Amino acid sequence: MYGMTRATTTLLGAGVAGLLIWIAAQVNDHSLGAFWAVYGLIAGAGLVMALSQLLGGWTKWGFPRLAVAFLLVAFVPIAIVSLWIVLAAEPGNGWFHRHVLSWSGDIHVRGLVNDLKEYVAVFAFGIGLVFGYSFDTTGPRRRAVPADRDRAVATPVHRPAADEPLTADRDSAAAGTPTTATVGPRSGEPVGRTTRTTERS
Repeated sequence: MYGMTRATTTLLGAGVAGLLIWIAAQVNDHSLGAFWAVYGLIAGAGLVMALSQLLGGWTKWGFPRLAVAFLLVAFVPIAIVSLWIVLAAEPGNGWFHRHVLSWSGDIHVRGLVNDLKEYVAVFAFGIGLVFGYSFDTTGPRRRAVPADRDRAVATPVHRPAADEPLTADRDSAAAGTPTTATVGPRSGEPVGRTTRTTERS
């Protein structure tokens, strides 16, 4: 059931992501506004793919929440590098575009940036995808177990002394010899004794 649900949500997510990419392909990205619209749609496609796994039970259901540690350790560095490439590929001669190229030259990665900006769509998709991975779920709710139940221990059963066999009876039973039990009158009853022999195995 879990695998089928995840497969279905993945298929639907891929369909929505494909639609967003198709819409982006219809936009002419030669202007600055259109450029960011195109790659914003592609980043949205990556986000949809990540959320399809979340909704499909990838993190075992529960209420969605933002994983702050993942956001800071994984998403922020990836987003900075990816945005660096996107800004380098930006059309025109904007402030960010000029400074990114200048800083790339200062740290001697200008050639690498020029090569990577040919695949700017991949970096835009990755930004949305990793941002979607920043979400987690709380997991299914579990029924609270009373503290007394956790601490419950087996209570030993005490047998009355009258129920315990006599020492002679135990020894006879162990030896396999017949035991003679003498039943006498209780206090206040007429005197008379009855003898009963039993065979213990």
